[in-house]
Amino acid sequence: MKFIFDFSLTTPALIFPAISLLMLAYTNRFVVLADLIRNLYNEHRQNPRQENLDQIANLKYRMDVIKKMQIFGASSFIAAVSSMLVALIQQPWLAGILFTASLVLLIISLAYLLKELSISIDALTIQLNDISDQDIES
Repeated sequence: MKFIFDFSLTTPALIFPAISLLMLAYTNRFVVLADLIRNLYNEHRQNPRQENLDQIANLKYRMDVIKKMQIFGASSFIAAVSSMLVALIQQPWLAGILFTASLVLLIISLAYLLKELSISIDALTIQLNDISDQDIES
């Protein structure tokens, strides 16, 4: 079976809206996380607790994962734009390779998103356990 792909200038443009929306969502996650870190930092300075340190460790890890999400998402965007530029100079083979690379980078970025969601759930579990422990003690 031979795979034939008709690559045109508009092919990479198909994923631009998806990448743009993902980057916006990633930025929103980053802003929310930055606010959480600032609030937790202030709370820990006023009332140091082990739970705060657990949350801080979790947030550090999440920041690293979000950074990777953004890097791979932005790299995907760059590869898609590059494939369009290469298509303009009528090099469909290279344009196809760059477009494929942009899709692979996008998949990696989405995999990091799934990882960050898992970590986020772990952070919420720490807080729920803290609340449950306080209710039991009362």
